[in-house]
Amino acid sequence: MKTHPSKSSASLSTLPSLFSRRRFLRGLGVGVALPAFESTLSSSARAAAATSKPPKRIAFCSIPNGVQQDHWWPKGDERDFELNQTMKPLEPFKDSIQVIGGLNHENATPGPDGGGDHARANATLLTGVRARKTAGADIHLGVSIDQMIARRIGAQTRFASLELTCDKVRKAGQCDSGYSCAYLYNISWRSETTPMTPESNPRLLFERLFGGGSVGERKASYQQRQQEQRSVLDFVMNDALSLKRELGYQDAQKLDEYLTGVRELEQRIVRSERFGKLPKVGMPVPGGTPADFGEHIDLMFEILALAFQTDSTRVGTLLLAGDGTNYAFPQIGVPEGHHWLTHDAGSHPEQWEKVARIDQYYAERFARFIGKLKSMKDLDGSSVLDNSMLFYGGAIANGNRHNHDNLPVILAGGGGGTLTPGRYVRFSSQPMTNLFLSLADRMGAEGMERFGDSTRRVGEI
Repeated sequence: MKTHPSKSSASLSTLPSLFSRRRFLRGLGVGVALPAFESTLSSSARAAAATSKPPKRIAFCSIPNGVQQDHWWPKGDERDFELNQTMKPLEPFKDSIQVIGGLNHENATPGPDGGGDHARANATLLTGVRARKTAGADIHLGVSIDQMIARRIGAQTRFASLELTCDKVRKAGQCDSGYSCAYLYNISWRSETTPMTPESNPRLLFERLFGGGSVGERKASYQQRQQEQRSVLDFVMNDALSLKRELGYQDAQKLDEYLTGVRELEQRIVRSERFGKLPKVGMPVPGGTPADFGEHIDLMFEILALAFQTDSTRVGTLLLAGDGTNYAFPQIGVPEGHHWLTHDAGSHPEQWEKVARIDQYYAERFARFIGKLKSMKDLDGSSVLDNSMLFYGGAIANGNRHNHDNLPVILAGGGGGTLTPGRYVRFSSQPMTNLFLSLADRMGAEGMERFGDSTRRVGEI
């Protein structure tokens, strides 16, 4: 059984000096963070790196409306299992994932509050706390697990955490049976009354990650790039060429691959802006979210992967869609709304088949994210995926029944050697927050005896 590092682990004390002080390529209003390169380390740093481990990263990705159960759960036992229809896109990464059953969110159940399962589920997912039923300003929930982790390790990176969404950004109004929209469109909460504002626009997120200098310099750089149709990399090319002369052959290849990835991402954002809506933001940044929902998800996953690769952050959340969403998916032959399809589907098997198709569509995007992290190499030769913990799941199990037990959860990555992937794990019934406590331990976020409605740590993961 693998165990997480103890508080006395020597490797933890060396991590900030070796891995978090990443170099930047700089230009007017631009600061492109880079992966770590062995060539740029001193001999003593290389020796320390040989005995230390790269930083761990953690991401929480939410899925809406539960899953079609018959197409979700694998067949077989812990080690010898076959992925079902929904998870077929994850087949190439079967040895890097754990499918987990038996986890519950009791505080997402109706209790005395009645209707509003979707808002409650979304609110409870990463907090383990029952949301106060209100559509007014007196919202009350709890701090989410990502923010609890970020409080303890966030100072080691440029961004303590990143909060992303592929849905609306709302903090007020009524959205579900008397619940505030703040519960439905936010999974990350900094306090009992304040959600973290997620970013939905890929361009604004890109500029946040790759901007540098003063506000005026960043605005001037952006405007010049737009007018001259230039890339952010054009502003740092001299610095990049200078760095490349310092690197060994393998690191030089790594730099070329990274910069190619950044340029391709920027080009995809530019293409998506031509068809998206203009964002409502304070500064004059044209462009909008992609018209294609799948492309929007892929871009957000891609940017989060780059943030992990460059150690810009080690904590991220991505709301794929607010629970209760009624998006249609004509691109995969599902013109009906997702939420509508999940209801009364017991007597309409063709509806369940369409729900399963939507579940698979989301899984395809998650699989691409896994693949991207697996292709990224850390300083010690392992992959970023090896050193990550990726939670993918929701707080509704069956979208028709609105139940909140035996919830759909996939955990991907190796957690820096602290996880045992390649398994189908069926825990005895227990709060999902038990899993979150166990993940927080592995991230080095120590000092939490309890979280939400936790009762203990889970068993081996």
